[in-house]
Amino acid sequence: MNNVQTNSAISVDCVIFGFDGASLKVLLVRRRTADPLYHDRELKLPGAMIRENETLPEAAARVLEGATGLKGLYLKQTSIFSDPYRVDEGELKWICQYHGISTDRVVTVGYYALVKLDRGLENFTARAGAVWRNVDDVHHLIMDHMDILSDALTVLQKDILWSDIAFRMLPKKFTVRQLQSLFEAVFGIEIDNRNFRKKIFSIGLLQETDEMERNVNHKPARLYTLNRSAFGRKELAPKLHFLASWL
Repeated sequence: MNNVQTNSAISVDCVIFGFDGASLKVLLVRRRTADPLYHDRELKLPGAMIRENETLPEAAARVLEGATGLKGLYLKQTSIFSDPYRVDEGELKWICQYHGISTDRVVTVGYYALVKLDRGLENFTARAGAVWRNVDDVHHLIMDHMDILSDALTVLQKDILWSDIAFRMLPKKFTVRQLQSLFEAVFGIEIDNRNFRKKIFSIGLLQETDEMERNVNHKPARLYTLNRSAFGRKELAPKLHFLASWL
């Protein structure tokens, strides 16, 4: 289907973060190999060698769409991983065989993406043989993918303090508790509920709706939406940096 030549030395790897309401998760795929004996140690980040006719962002978007079936998601470049020995001899042999290339090293460019983790997306990724794992439970990936994951999480933690990207992992309408749980999951901390509500409302980021939660086994909570106009007022920036006091 694709006759475009593959670049033999540059790849992209994508850290795809999703939030399930309680935990920050990352999408992992299994190494494509003829060996049927797959196990957890062969999990990796979604990635690909770039094509000679595409840019790095285009390659990352291609990987992201292939992994999730979605287009137009938030995607940001993190770091370049260029250690000449980041891929050992065995991994390099697999890369060359799978992609039909010949190279002595591979430089990869890291990206992270944010998705709304819902039942539809979970079903799509499951059919593709991919798995969602809690970030805190991932301790081994092939090659240097643990470094790429750790780096992406660090960048996400910085970005989330200065922008509205956190809301890209939440439903359009959400509760204050869902928002707090997301921040707790991203930073791996516990936040005092009363203080969080006081501060989040004081900066004018949330817009109240007339809707309440449905189908819950507790008292339904009010639903809110993001007040995007608040991010347009420079005098209020950074809006979320109050979280730094809890880190």
